[in-house]
Amino acid sequence: MSLYSEIVVPRLVNLTCGTKGMQRWRERACAELTGVVVEIGFGSGTNVQHLPASVERLYAIEPSGVARKLAARRIDDSSVPIDHIGLDGEDIPLPDESCDSALCTFTLCTVPHPDIALRELLRVLKPGGTLHYLEHGLAPDASVAKWQHRIDPIERRIADGCLLTRDPVALIKMAGFETVWTRQRYVKGPKPWSYFSTGVARKIV
Repeated sequence: MSLYSEIVVPRLVNLTCGTKGMQRWRERACAELTGVVVEIGFGSGTNVQHLPASVERLYAIEPSGVARKLAARRIDDSSVPIDHIGLDGEDIPLPDESCDSALCTFTLCTVPHPDIALRELLRVLKPGGTLHYLEHGLAPDASVAKWQHRIDPIERRIADGCLLTRDPVALIKMAGFETVWTRQRYVKGPKPWSYFSTGVARKIV
């Protein structure tokens, strides 16, 4: 991991993805979490304040040491026990069917192999367990999507692998999850970066 990826990017993400507007979306994504939760792409812990009382414990997966340091105060202030257990969402160190819920926010755009990470989440979820997500991705409008494809090479370099052209809902379905609900819309901001998908998907029993 380069110094830019390790030191600069986590601080940029903490600033840009921790705004008041983003917090409303994060609150919505976390609202129905229950029991034991695993979160890939934990980052600086910006979801911690939105964990509902129904969450018993959270296992965090996050590769960046700087992000984990930024998360320390949020973790200390949380009433939910939070354990950092690994670096890689594609290889989660938890037993099969050990979690009630999973959480990913602005992660599927960046993880190198989202299909593998989603299969790992399926593995560790109990039958009927739920994946709660908030992601940006490929816009439905051809003109916006065209620009997303043009910008992708630059975005990938500047944002440490982030891609604008992944379709998170399609990825989740292809991994074998069943949609419970999903909402997709543009939010305030430049359209190539602002087509959001949030929802809940279930591991089929």
